[in-house]
Amino acid sequence: MATSGLTTFNLDVADIMEEAYERCGLELRSGYDAKTARRSMNIMLQEWSNRGINLWKVNKTSQALVKGTASYTLDAKIIDLLDVNLKRSTTELSMSRLSRADYHARPNKTTEARPSQYYVERTSTPVLYIWPTPENSTDTIEYYAMEKLENVGTSLNNVDVPVRFIPALVAGLAYYISMKKNPERITLLKSVYEEEFTRALEEDRERASSFFVPARRRL
Repeated sequence: MATSGLTTFNLDVADIMEEAYERCGLELRSGYDAKTARRSMNIMLQEWSNRGINLWKVNKTSQALVKGTASYTLDAKIIDLLDVNLKRSTTELSMSRLSRADYHARPNKTTEARPSQYYVERTSTPVLYIWPTPENSTDTIEYYAMEKLENVGTSLNNVDVPVRFIPALVAGLAYYISMKKNPERITLLKSVYEEEFTRALEEDRERASSFFVPARRRL
């Protein structure tokens, strides 16, 4: 028997909500049912950002530097920065991250030299601080940014997740709906959700090998 030859399976928001309601032993009947399900889905997607790095939402971008300027307001959709480099001409130099306390402790934040360290103030609109302050306006900061997942929007939209996360998304929404509409299934649906999400997250990882070298110090 021939196969379909298609690999384009996906579910829009309406299909996800309907499947989640069915797992709760319920039917999606009213506009309010859809509204509360979309709200739960948006809450859940924000919660996913607290579970680790979502690789499909990591994008490379750059920030032009200005001589004597130490702080740069980033896009509000950015959650955090990863792998930050200073680019000078065709050479990229790795920068080390500072904690808030370490940056605050720098005695002279206006010192101008080649930037080598950075601190990210993770407010609703994040701010990047670099130290030393740039000595020219030709360098740039190259970084990978972990970004927020997009809002669900209307029932006709697809969700801002890879198709391999659809099982976890459906299972999670069913669990969220059960908390509001069918508490008897909470334990079962939460177990399925955590299992599906863990499986998807384990697959969504870097494939490169990692090597750890212990530090040696003379006492």
